[in-house]
Amino acid sequence: MGTLLPFVGMVIVILSQASSMVVIKAALSKGLNQYVLIVYNNILATLILLPLSFIFDRSARPPLTIPILWRFFLLGLVGCIIEVFACAGLDFSSPTLGTAMLNLIPAFTFILAVVFRMEKLDWRSRSSQAKTLGTLISISGAFVVTFYKGPAVIKKQSQTVPTHLPYSPQLNWIIGALLLATQAFMTSVTYILQAVVLKMYPAVFTVMFYLNFFSAILSSFSSLILVDNTSAWKLRLDIGLIAVLHSAFVGTLLISTLCAWCLSKAGPLFVSMFKPLVIIFTIIMGFLFLGETLCLGSMIGAIIIVIGFYAVMWGKTNEEEKSKEESGLGSIQQPSSEKGDRKESRMGTLLTFVDKVMVISAQVSGLDVSISFSIS
Repeated sequence: MGTLLPFVGMVIVILSQASSMVVIKAALSKGLNQYVLIVYNNILATLILLPLSFIFDRSARPPLTIPILWRFFLLGLVGCIIEVFACAGLDFSSPTLGTAMLNLIPAFTFILAVVFRMEKLDWRSRSSQAKTLGTLISISGAFVVTFYKGPAVIKKQSQTVPTHLPYSPQLNWIIGALLLATQAFMTSVTYILQAVVLKMYPAVFTVMFYLNFFSAILSSFSSLILVDNTSAWKLRLDIGLIAVLHSAFVGTLLISTLCAWCLSKAGPLFVSMFKPLVIIFTIIMGFLFLGETLCLGSMIGAIIIVIGFYAVMWGKTNEEEKSKEESGLGSIQQPSSEKGDRKESRMGTLLTFVDKVMVISAQVSGLDVSISFSIS
């Protein structure tokens, strides 16, 4: 009974993630503007999270400062850009490719940690070898799924071919894959930033409220410039309205809350083990509801990415177990003052890493924000 409820919860999470991808793809294919979808999603998510932040974070909410608000703004900016890349990538490709690319996030996170010296590579350690090999395997799988489609494995007779995309099917697929891979990389950066911001401001619903609040403001201003057709803002009783409501309520409220609960009950490894299963559910839903063709290249690439994903996760889990054993021995032999110094040193390294990422992100956003928002 201890893992039964988290198991059911994670099944609901992956079904919700797969259905969200399929619904958004269906809405974009029917003509829903991606910028309009992002604006409505952020506004609804903000309205949902506002009362939740007052209910659940009343006692855990520290006072707001200018540096904290600046970090909230930066998270909102990066989150808004991620949404643009995600919607554009889905529009150019398919939900199956979108879910496959999400499994690159652990590999990208590992690369960032090594680049900014948050993590040291020990080539004699099996965990470091597994994480490095898993990262290379995941990236190789991403190249396969991007540049090789192969023959059709499962094909539906009544398949609908999108007519609004500007290029050939193969080029559209490559563009979509690159956009989705960029989304996965930016998501890795966001995860690291969120983790550090939550250490400084441990109020989850309040942080998510401000993230969506700033994303709503930024996406609204950019959409007023990029969306010149006023009729695109009118939602009708069709798949477009379903996509907006599904994205806000299921994507923001159900998935994030349920995933956090499963994380607290069963741990990060248990939650991460379900991640690749989203691909299977997405393939089934895409075939049934969108009439998508499953190609050999997508299957091979997805399998390679999943293998790399599990290799990285195995290496990380093995490393955490060794770290717990060493900390247990160290607590017996090491004086408390020395442990405190080391803890402060690790926190200083982490904050230095975040400051570097924030400076780089601010520079990139300031130079290329108009380009990022104009991708379609």
